[in-house]
Amino acid sequence: MSDQLLMDNYLMILKSTVEVYVHGTLESSNESIRKLLKKGLDETMAHQASTYDKMTEYGWYTINNVDESVVNQTLDNLECECEE
Repeated sequence: MSDQLLMDNYLMILKSTVEVYVHGTLESSNESIRKLLKKGLDETMAHQASTYDKMTEYGWYTINNVDESVVNQTLDNLECECEE
């Protein structure tokens, strides 16, 4: 298994873990548990950011800029769907 594939899998796990922490933090009715979950959320997001940064540094995670006209067209389409 390549380093790139390992990092990609790790990034996906971190993203999934963030979702769990977000839901747990939002739904917790106990303040001490909410603080603990929030700490886990913050730490996991920091790991996600550093993993993303390292992957982009190696060229393993690329972002393609979208033309502004495509963004505007998508927004226009969403507005039309909301009006119906």
